Amino acid sequence: MATPPQFDKFKKYFNRNRPSIQEIVREPTAGGVIFRRDKEGGIEILMFQDARGRWSIPKGHIEPGETAQQTAKREIGEEVGLSEVDVLGWLGKVHFRYRRVNQLVMMTTQVYLVRAKGDTDALQKEEWMKDVKWFKFQDAFDAIEYEDIGKLMLLAKKRIRQENL
Repeated sequence: MATPPQFDKFKKYFNRNRPSIQEIVREPTAGGVIFRRDKEGGIEILMFQDARGRWSIPKGHIEPGETAQQTAKREIGEEVGLSEVDVLGWLGKVHFRYRRVNQLVMMTTQVYLVRAKGDTDALQKEEWMKDVKWFKFQDAFDAIEYEDIGKLMLLAKKRIRQENL
């Protein structure tokens, strides 16, 4: 039996030639909402832009024998070049799911509040990044691509103000 013509435009969504998911992989990661104060005392947030143009916070895989907090600090150094930071506390965790060929990757990211110290303008981005820069808080919140990270940024702002950081 032939497919009715009104359904032809929908075939492309159901007739993909991708391998089926064979495995679910869990990837624990950690990162941070990094902040500093500008000359007027305003809050600035450091973010990077990935190869697809999405703005996010530095994060990476937790290595064997490493705590999530140690990972956050290491990844901030590796991804954006800041080695002088204070990890001030845990903000929460974020869950991501994505497909990698025939795997479903379930990523959980532990997110920390991190204060940048020293020369906070001495940034270095990794090759795969398009950009890394400081944003005024509201601009960072507007630019962030991931709603769950945005919620943690709001929590970070609240803690920075309440604790006068």
